[in-house]
Amino acid sequence: MARSSSGVVAGLTAAALAVVGFLAYQASANVPDNLASKRPSAGPSATAPGATPSAKPKDALVVPADSGTGMRVVYALGDRRVWLVGADEKAQRSFEVMPSTVSPKPGSYAVTSRSGSVPGSDGVQVEHVVRFASVDGVTVGFSAAVDGSMASPDPTQKTGGVRMKRADGDALWVFATIGSKVVVVP
Repeated sequence: MARSSSGVVAGLTAAALAVVGFLAYQASANVPDNLASKRPSAGPSATAPGATPSAKPKDALVVPADSGTGMRVVYALGDRRVWLVGADEKAQRSFEVMPSTVSPKPGSYAVTSRSGSVPGSDGVQVEHVVRFASVDGVTVGFSAAVDGSMASPDPTQKTGGVRMKRADGDALWVFATIGSKVVVVP
């Protein structure tokens, strides 16, 4: 009898350690930059999947080099940031985003569809969905969770929702209509 109960205790201990490890990872992935210590650039939460780390610009309104010209949305995978760039080549707005588990390759895309309010691929109700790419059958687009959350996506799920705060989602919705240019940079 003692042998089987020690096996149960060992199993529960292992499960508890796995949960604590997962929660620690989630917490470290969501620490604001001003509170976080320097992360190793190769860490799993340092960049979007497939992205190379890059230094954050000193001025958040400085548009990344090699991001095209004209009116466009610029999405920097490594910075986890979006810029809404006007025809005058100046950023009208810039904001942080939470990347999805599936990211498009760097390049130029166009907004293909929009939805006012739908359930996200992760089950969270989202609004102002602006879709611009498809990767291996997964549609990629920007959206804001109605509840305001920007949680890290479940790494075991293939999702294409790049999340942002609701106010940023409102601005993107007005800016990025069907056919608008979206440039993805590393």
